[in-house]
Amino acid sequence: MKKIIITLALPFCVFVVNAQTKAKNTSPKKTTTTAKAPAKSNSTTLVFKSTLDSASYAFGNTMASSMKNDGLNSLNYDLLIKGLKDAFGGATPLINKEKSQAAINNLFVSVSRQKNAPTIAEGKAFLEKNKQQAGVQVTPSGLQYQVINRGTGIRPKATDTVLVNYRGTLLNGKQFDSSYDRKEPLSLPLNGVIAGWTEGVQLMQTGSKYKFFIPYNLAYGERAMGDDIPAYSTLIFEIELLKVNGKQAE
Repeated sequence: MKKIIITLALPFCVFVVNAQTKAKNTSPKKTTTTAKAPAKSNSTTLVFKSTLDSASYAFGNTMASSMKNDGLNSLNYDLLIKGLKDAFGGATPLINKEKSQAAINNLFVSVSRQKNAPTIAEGKAFLEKNKQQAGVQVTPSGLQYQVINRGTGIRPKATDTVLVNYRGTLLNGKQFDSSYDRKEPLSLPLNGVIAGWTEGVQLMQTGSKYKFFIPYNLAYGERAMGDDIPAYSTLIFEIELLKVNGKQAE
């Protein structure tokens, strides 16, 4: 099983266009019903006279398709074209590089929040109910945890390396990672994992086993982790702290 938790939650990055995306098959489907007139095509009003023409159209179409897949449905086309012209023409940008990056990031974060609103709401409702359960404690950051077994050994610092056994699940109970299944504990730097782990494991002593309920902002945020963890997921981890810097419970 793939090790997931060692990846840090990074800031939302600017989109990258894959110019080599395979085109969809647009061949008409066979049918036994009466054939309808083919839909009108823009190709009758637009003529590609050169490779530059076709590539220019392909750039625009590919970029838009990529952004649409991420949930963006439109742009201010006049300003988009002006941005292109200014860049190719060597004009001074109307906003600097830092503000440009921030504007792009903020737009996609907003779009992503709207797209994943049900997941965000599900996590919020779960945590609100879960904190009422017996034994559940909540830290100022919003991290929730239960003590399954309290050890008596060393308590780690964020700069320490820890050896742990763990199991991670989504709210629906689906397991996405487990060192128990691999039969191999994981050694990792505590400041190199998601914030919920960094904070939570520091609450433990070697020999302890805790259950953590990690809000999305302390997990992977707006990022999905492959097919295993959707964006904005609230995560549940059972963690057993075995050693700190090679030292185990006394």
